[in-house]
Amino acid sequence: MMRVFLHGVGVVGPGLENWAACREVVSGRAPWGEAALRVPVPAMLPLTERRRCNAASRLALAAAEDAIGAGDWPAVGLATVFASADGDGAVTHALCQSFAAREPEVSPTQFHNSVHNAPAGYWGIATRSARPSTSLAADQDSFAAGLFEAALQATLEPGPVLLVAFDLPLPHPLALMRPRRHGLAVALLLGREPRGGALAALALRLEPEAMASPLPPALEALGDNPTARALPLLALLARGEQGEVRLGAVGARQLVARCEQ
Repeated sequence: MMRVFLHGVGVVGPGLENWAACREVVSGRAPWGEAALRVPVPAMLPLTERRRCNAASRLALAAAEDAIGAGDWPAVGLATVFASADGDGAVTHALCQSFAAREPEVSPTQFHNSVHNAPAGYWGIATRSARPSTSLAADQDSFAAGLFEAALQATLEPGPVLLVAFDLPLPHPLALMRPRRHGLAVALLLGREPRGGALAALALRLEPEAMASPLPPALEALGDNPTARALPLLALLARGEQGEVRLGAVGARQLVARCEQ
């Protein structure tokens, strides 16, 4: 079992501009209104990189900014884990179209945005951080894999670790294989010490594989997004409750998180 402390939460989704808005919805104190996803341009990026930054990276950085905004952890000192099932599907689609053309031409900007660790690269540019960064994908279980990796790093390293999970809808015809209505990003700032008063403690363990916990009823429309696996945990946090949730598979086991507040 691993035990880590949660120091910050960030959320960006449709009708969920930040963690403060999401907290009201998942706690049942406010209704959720289905709306178009609005992702702000990351203020942390220099002007040139803001123009080059792709949609997936903007979404990831917006959630990261939300998670660290209220804390006292300098961004430059954070190790990071970025988790996404598909990365930026729009960029992948554009590259596939280019490769299928009679005379393929690939934009340099599209090419460097096509790699799975593009958000990590933009984070490094924005923060000038030399701390280690991991980018991973585990299909529908990407959030669970990312949380397990981030928590493991947080227990072994002296400094905090920022997890950022994100996924966007895919364009046609990729959407035929992975239908997804909405984009969503969730960021968690984890550390091994309860410095400055943590939001909660998370006890993580692996058990025989079973179904992941259901989403809060108000946000079931987000259920086809892999990052939505985080929402049952966020609901416990928002309600100030202790309890356990199953977040998805890590290998052949199920990641169970116990929230202690």
